[in-house]
Amino acid sequence: MNLYLNYLKDKEKLLEENDPVGLILCTDKKKTVVEYALGGMNNRIFASKYKLQLPDPEVLKTEIEHEKQRLIEMKIVKEELGK
Repeated sequence: MNLYLNYLKDKEKLLEENDPVGLILCTDKKKTVVEYALGGMNNRIFASKYKLQLPDPEVLKTEIEHEKQRLIEMKIVKEELGK
């Protein structure tokens, strides 16, 4: 992720833009993980600066869990209709 963030920072970012931030979203049957990735290991995110742009990891986790449940329910319905 840092490779891509550093590329964006060096090649694509406009002067008036903040440095890019990556979101890592992972889920499986037992766990959902939300992490932020920064291009430079020394960078820090200040909530007051990014509060309106970066969602809280718990909000993202809840959204992923909700979507995962919706997909499971859709799969069950499709399987029942196929019988």
